Amino acid sequence: MAYDRPAKHSLTLNGHRTSVSLEQDFWDGFREIAAQDGIALNALAAQIDSERGVECGLASAIRLFVFRWYRAHGHAA
Repeated sequence: MAYDRPAKHSLTLNGHRTSVSLEQDFWDGFREIAAQDGIALNALAAQIDSERGVECGLASAIRLFVFRWYRAHGHAA
């Protein structure tokens, strides 16, 4: 299994631009979840951002969100 380096992408959270670095598998999962839930990627990122604690960075919060979503929906984890 090959592992890739995190890729940086820009997001807009509540009108503010920010960059998040995630591995391609997490970007793919994040986009799939947003599409399946019918929500814009930036809106989903803003939701995750508002729910994360101050101890957790945005990239980590997105990774955990994707992991937990797939686990909750019966996908292997």
